[in-house]
Amino acid sequence: MTAPRVILKPRRARPFFGRHPWVYAGAIAQVEGEPADGDVVDLHSHAGNFVGRGLWNSRSKIRVRLYGWSPDVPLDRVFFRERLRAAIRLRTDILGLGRPGQACRLVFSEADGLSGLTVDRYDRWLMVQFTALGLAQRRDLLVELLVELLQPEGIYLRTERGIGQLEGLELQDGPLWGQVPSEPVTIDEDGLRFLVHLTEGQKTGFYLDQRDNRRAVARLAAGRRVLDAFCYSGGFGLHAARAGATEVLGIDVSEPALALARANAQLNGLHQVTFLRDDVFLSLEALQQAGRKFDMVILDPPKFARQQRSVEDALRGYRRLQTLALRLLDPDGILVICCCSGLISMEMLDDLLGQLAVEERRDVQILEHRGQAPDHPVAATCLESNYLKCLICRVR
Repeated sequence: MTAPRVILKPRRARPFFGRHPWVYAGAIAQVEGEPADGDVVDLHSHAGNFVGRGLWNSRSKIRVRLYGWSPDVPLDRVFFRERLRAAIRLRTDILGLGRPGQACRLVFSEADGLSGLTVDRYDRWLMVQFTALGLAQRRDLLVELLVELLQPEGIYLRTERGIGQLEGLELQDGPLWGQVPSEPVTIDEDGLRFLVHLTEGQKTGFYLDQRDNRRAVARLAAGRRVLDAFCYSGGFGLHAARAGATEVLGIDVSEPALALARANAQLNGLHQVTFLRDDVFLSLEALQQAGRKFDMVILDPPKFARQQRSVEDALRGYRRLQTLALRLLDPDGILVICCCSGLISMEMLDDLLGQLAVEERRDVQILEHRGQAPDHPVAATCLESNYLKCLICRVR
């Protein structure tokens, strides 16, 4: 059976010949046939050349998500099984992740050629997120394949805020297969143990993308007084404490997150760590007014910019945070700036930091530009998958 054809406007095919997976409505000239949302469609240039094969969604700004680049390869069970196997091989065979008791990202959407699917493994359980209607409609097949390839004890569906409206999805958090514990499970990260609520909290329970950045920051923490802002369940702060920080103050607005953080500190026998529930902006201002000083300040805020129109407001938020952090740092302090907003570039953060160094009359040296952990790879044909920025700086 011939798939419906989506025809591009003139001179709009180059990104898709270059294997970028998102075809926005504005690039489309016409649709031949009547595809239902989630149906397979073939993308053609205005000249009639086959470009790629994907899934249609009239309810999304991304009308077509492309998965295949050959007219001879159907988007069937064999296709999706091979894509999943390739993603799993990267984590297990190449990166050496996902051993018993560990956690890692197994499938990272566009970066693994599965736009709209994220799979995280926490020991014996899988957390799945769908951000594309076409793959959400195929969840029974994908769950079946994950069970076949990984033999987990359970698979749980986590939903992302706002994605229902963007994609026309109607999904709710809940079990997809097997049993998933309602109580926290324990994972190991570099010898530290963390409790993770699989069925609640941010992301899929833990910020797996910051694994290597936590390790890098900990190398500089010995003998320092550390402020961990937006600390969530204590990831950065506990690594710093274990590395020899003299004291760690973690601040977050979420009491459930702080309950986990306190439990994690106790679980690891780290007694120089305290946690404060407060609005981080207000708390940093109060600390400055009280004359408190730190030798390391870690800023790991949530996503400030979800849409292009939010970028300016987001930069104002980063400006305020970094200004407060600079004022709290003693000479030779370490400033760690994290940004998970894909719309904010590393260049924007560098430029902002340069402005603030002048305004606050502090010499700032950028020691490292870092990104997400390698189980969150970047697709060379979809650079939007490069979203996490981490700057480690010395402040004099």
